[in-house]
Parts: sequence; structure tokens; C-alpha cells
Amino acid sequence: MKIAALAAFAALSLAGLQSAQAATLDVVKKRGAVVCGTTTGFAGFSAPDAQGVWRGLDVDLCRAVAAAVFGDAGKFKIVPLNSQQRFTALQSGEVDVLTRNTTVTQQRDTALGIIHAGINFYDGQGFLVPKKLGVKSAKELNGATICLQTGTSNENTLADWARANKVSYKPVVIETFNEVVNAFAAGRCDVFSTDASGLASIRISKLEKPDDYVVLPEIISKEPLGPFVRQGDDAWLNVVRWSLSAMIEAEEYGVTSANVDEQAKSENPNIRRILGVVPGAGANLGLDEKWAYNIIKQVGNYGESFERNVGQGSPLKIARGLNAQWNQGGLMYALPIR
Repeated sequence: MKIAALAAFAALSLAGLQSAQAATLDVVKKRGAVVCGTTTGFAGFSAPDAQGVWRGLDVDLCRAVAAAVFGDAGKFKIVPLNSQQRFTALQSGEVDVLTRNTTVTQQRDTALGIIHAGINFYDGQGFLVPKKLGVKSAKELNGATICLQTGTSNENTLADWARANKVSYKPVVIETFNEVVNAFAAGRCDVFSTDASGLASIRISKLEKPDDYVVLPEIISKEPLGPFVRQGDDAWLNVVRWSLSAMIEAEEYGVTSANVDEQAKSENPNIRRILGVVPGAGANLGLDEKWAYNIIKQVGNYGESFERNVGQGSPLKIARGLNAQWNQGGLMYALPIR
């Protein structure tokens, strides 16, 4: 009797847990759009173009989730958030997912009621300086004023690095990203320190004479950037995580937006599972079996997104580096869809 009661209780608990976990996916389906929190404007990652259309590597991830859920990559809404707003907006349900340059850390994954759903860009904190300073290394920055955005991991990382390397500096901490950029451009500080991808974006898109500035060679931290969702909602976590993984795995197998229909005829069992020719992966996520096909067809694989937004097909021209596929010397290693 006791065993039967325990079994019944476990079944009820599991049912309740599964119901709670499905909440965000249900809300998103009912609303008819995915609401994504992005930066307030970060060229290459999330920023409106001249026509006001949001584009970038992180926007593509938002579009991928929309394609997976609805079969339509256009069914999304962007909510621009600064560093201070982003976690509260996710915790409160204002957004369904953060797709912005947010570093995965132990504290963020455990203490804020949120959790990361993968890594879509491996980065590290660096330094941008005017060439006229004649500085060749970050270790020559003793006594410099350094601009930083408040509410980011960059403040503590810089303090730790400076202490370890016996470099003294004066921080100029400003709340919004554009205000920090303007302060640096106006000469209020000698140095801008943030993620190296951000420095490349700032140099090309925000400074009047990009060639007058240089990014120093030192990278002083690990900054794995990726999407975040609320904890306790595993069904939604799975949708976001596997949408990103599908983009990465599609690149590994050479499946692109241009050849995805031809690749659906492939005999490769991995490709057949990704594209839903062999059913199962979609049902596992509570989605249509063509969820990954729709991502690849409408958004592209990870490499396509990288190149047009931040790579050689973009003004930023960031090398793949750590963001290359695992079998090409990088860290992009998709979890197998099987």
C-alpha cells in the first residue's frame, strides 16, 4: 500500500513538474511570437539596420527559436535591454529568452533563477586604445583611465587582472553602452575594456576614424556568451538549447539554407534525424518534426549566421578562432541530435 501510494505521489509530482516545465512553450505558442531580450544596439550581434530591422548573431538565434516553434522565423519580438535590466526582465517573464551577449558564470547559473542554454560565441575581455597612446600591451596601462559599463562581469574581471599584474587604473563606470562609447570617443578615458567582440563592433560601427584605434593583444578572461532562460522550465530550456545545437550540427554536416532540401534526400542517418526525415527529435521537444529543417532553411546553419553577421561577410571581419567547429580547431561542438 505504501509503495503504491509513493508511486502515485511520484506520478503526480512528475505530472506537475512536466506541466510547470511546459509553461513558457505554452505561453509562447498561445501568444504567437517568441519575445527575446537583446542588447540596446551591438553591431553584428543585435542591432537594428537602416530600415529598423533587427539583425545579428544573437537575433538569428532568436529567429531560430521562432522557426523551431512556429515554422516561421519571423514570429519574434525584440525587447532591447541594458546590462542592468536583462536579468530582471527574464526573471519577471517580460522576455522568454535572453539572446544577447551575456557571459555564462557559475553565479548567474545558480543564484538568479536563470540558466544558460548553450554557448553561441566564445569570447574574452580585451582593451581598445587610441593608437596615439603608443601602447603595445595592456601591461603598459598603469595609471590609465578605463571606461567600463556597469552591471557587467567586465568590472570584476578587470579588477582581478589589474591586481594580479600590479597595474593601477582609474575606472570610469557608466550605465549604458552607448554612453560608455561616447565617453571613450570624447577622450574621457584612455581605454575601453569589454569583450573583444564588442571592441571590434565599437571600433567599426561607433568610432568616426576606426583606423585611429587598436585592440591590444591581451585577452584577460574567458567570456562564453550564450542564451539564458528561467530555471525550472526544462521544456523551454530544451527548445532553446537544441535550436542552437541544430544550427551548429547542421554546419558540421554541411547542411545549409541553400542545400537543405537536397540534403533531406541524404542517406546519412545523422542528417536524416536532424531534418526530421527520421521522426522523433521533434516529438521529443513538443515541436513539429521539421523544427530543425525550418531553422536551417530560414535562418541558416551556425557558420552562415557567423559569417554574415560578424565574420568575413560583415564589417567586423572577426576570425572564427575559438568559434570554429571542433574538427576545425575551434570549440563549437554540437550535442548529437539522436
